[in-house]
Amino acid sequence: MNIGVASRRTGVSERMIRHYEKIGLIPPPPRRGAGYRAYAEPDLHRLRFIANARDLGFPIEDIRTLLGLWADGGRSSAEVKAVALARAKEFQRKAEALSALRDALVDLAKHCHGDERPNCPIIAELAGARN
Repeated sequence: MNIGVASRRTGVSERMIRHYEKIGLIPPPPRRGAGYRAYAEPDLHRLRFIANARDLGFPIEDIRTLLGLWADGGRSSAEVKAVALARAKEFQRKAEALSALRDALVDLAKHCHGDERPNCPIIAELAGARN
């Protein structure tokens, strides 16, 4: 099947399919006479795997690792679990950082009168003038 069909069947854009091929996440498919890429069912399975991993927030290098583990029938599930838990830990770190940012903004807003006066601790903080 051509790239358009592969895209429709997997939900992965043609641009991303080409990108995944370029960075080595999918092997280059054979080309037909006119130079068009010819994708097969195993390529679609791989593209769906990549799309599902991206939906779960895995970065490209983790996806590369997971693809290798997927292809390795002798893998241990502990290896897969370790990749997933490392990603979950990174999400926790980011969630804590976002929570701290939210708290800082709420605190600034709490100290802003929000009326006609020009003085505002939010502007002062952004300008670096707040103590």
